[in-house]
Amino acid sequence: MAQAKIQAKMNEATKSKFSRTMSMADRSGRLLESLDQLEIRVEALRETATLMEQERESILEMLQSLQNGQEMRSISDGEREELSLTSNRLLGRTLCVEVSVGVIRNSEQDDALRQATSMIDEIVKKLLEDTGSNRQRLMALHAACVTEAPPVAIDQKFQAIVISCALEDQKKIKRRLETLIRNVFNAENTIKLMDNQKLDQANGTH
Repeated sequence: MAQAKIQAKMNEATKSKFSRTMSMADRSGRLLESLDQLEIRVEALRETATLMEQERESILEMLQSLQNGQEMRSISDGEREELSLTSNRLLGRTLCVEVSVGVIRNSEQDDALRQATSMIDEIVKKLLEDTGSNRQRLMALHAACVTEAPPVAIDQKFQAIVISCALEDQKKIKRRLETLIRNVFNAENTIKLMDNQKLDQANGTH
């Protein structure tokens, strides 16, 4: 009789342990499933924020281009003042939108980003001194960031630095270079257009 009671208690304990283990496994599975779903939402959040960040940059670039463009200079003072007020209002409202997507980096990636940023900043400072030459340098840096065959020589040193950067930083570096090259190109076209107008005026006086 005693032996039967002992065996019954052992069976009950085993059953209880087995049930508890299964319950813990179920909870663990549900938690993992929740984390998987949250990971999808986190990545979607970061992607959305990145797109918003890019949209903000695009709007700012367009507003600045409009403010400095030839069309703005070709209209009457009254119209230009009204349009400037509107563009400044839009510029201010856009600047009030703050979107930032942080990047998790190790020490090597952090150092690589500083080097890449420093190289770009150095060229930007010299743009006013020699636009044409430094535009070529910017294009050589951009060529180091693309996978397709570039039309200009690649800056090998810059390429090695960019490869050491975090993937998200690589995309931002490429985007910054594209914006700078586009702005320099637009500025050169504006200068040429203004210069041609002066030539036309000069020719018209003779």
